[in-house]
Amino acid sequence: MSKKAWGGRFESNPESWVDAFNASIHFDKNLIDQDIQGSIAHATMLAEQQIIEHEEAELIIQGLKDIKKDFENDQLELSESLEDIHLNIEHALIQKIGQVGGKLHTGRSRNDQVATDMHLYTKENVQEIIELVESLQQAIVTIADQHVHTIMPGYTHLQRAQPISFAHHIMTYFWMLERDKSRFNDSIKRIDISPLGAAALSGTTHPIDRHRTQELLEFGSLYENSLDAVSDRDYIVETLHNISLTMVHLSRFSEEIIFWSTDEAKFITLSDSFSTGSSIMPQKKNPDMAELIRGKVGRTTGHLMSMLVTLKGLPLAYNKDMQEDKEGLFDAIHTIKGSLRIFEGMITTMQVNKEHLNETVHKDFSNATELADYLVEQNIPFREAHEIVGKIVLWCIQNNKYLLDVPLEQYQSYNNKIEANVYDYLKPENCLSRRKSYGSTGQESVKHQINVAKQLL
Repeated sequence: MSKKAWGGRFESNPESWVDAFNASIHFDKNLIDQDIQGSIAHATMLAEQQIIEHEEAELIIQGLKDIKKDFENDQLELSESLEDIHLNIEHALIQKIGQVGGKLHTGRSRNDQVATDMHLYTKENVQEIIELVESLQQAIVTIADQHVHTIMPGYTHLQRAQPISFAHHIMTYFWMLERDKSRFNDSIKRIDISPLGAAALSGTTHPIDRHRTQELLEFGSLYENSLDAVSDRDYIVETLHNISLTMVHLSRFSEEIIFWSTDEAKFITLSDSFSTGSSIMPQKKNPDMAELIRGKVGRTTGHLMSMLVTLKGLPLAYNKDMQEDKEGLFDAIHTIKGSLRIFEGMITTMQVNKEHLNETVHKDFSNATELADYLVEQNIPFREAHEIVGKIVLWCIQNNKYLLDVPLEQYQSYNNKIEANVYDYLKPENCLSRRKSYGSTGQESVKHQINVAKQLL
């Protein structure tokens, strides 16, 4: 009997280099747990439907469990000539229990078998990603709780803009991750569908029970169309998209970490555990973990683009092109899980330089808008107030001063409605406390935001 699943039709075997090019075993061995899980469910159903004997099913199931143990103990020989994990397992099963192992494939095809494996794998890993996202969110909330009253400069265009709470800034990433988590959660209903029993493309003549295998594999629903069941890869595209967008958010956060840790900013100090040195410059402490995460967005986005292009022109139903759905997904999942774990460790161990941040907002013009608002409260139109403050800032730049350093008489030379209370108005901590609009950087608003986040977690 040929080692090939399709050997009877062919008079000769492919060249070894063709086997190597065609084989997917070096990466789809990642699916061994899911493949065995699906095969056990299929064998159980075949026996219940009296398609095979119960004793045969028991022999097959035990053989599959033994193969899993062999793999875990590095005792399972995997061959490129057998192409993929499915045929390697089937070959090993027949070697273990004899020709009865060949009955396992009754009523199914590698097409619905691999689709089942991929659905199981994706669902399991998306659930793990959701847990890791939530763990990072918890770390963000813990840090935010400690820094409601820590003031830092907020930026637009990477220019100092207005003083904000450090907690408010870092909580922005909580909400990005909350949307990411929501997308992953929502995607599960499109992942949690069983294709098993669709066979090659048209179903099977055997009296199988697809609802039973759905139940055994704990899928939420079944594909209603057998062609769709074996050709659908939407859920992989969606997962890659969700991973890519989450990685973009981590990349933006990484950029903040990288900037904050520079000597120019000195807003934070990273732990040595999440930094590296230089081979030539002994003074260096590089934020390499943040840089690596920022760089890996190219990988995950590339996998998404690759999958979209692969699917673009495919006719129904299964095509060998679909073998390209695995490596990108496996790598993207590995990348995001590692990135989330590292990011949590990196921000949990970083030191926020509170005193330096406080000094920073006393030595910039991030309270300039506050002065304009002060003038508006004196019944001066905002556009006029804006121009007055611009002139005062120019005077400060020319005289090497900041707004809290300007003498009262100098203020009053620009507008006589400015009084001594302007200095309290311009203090960075008061700039925050007066912001009471919902979702703002005011301390009370930030406390409320953190409480909402805690309730979500």
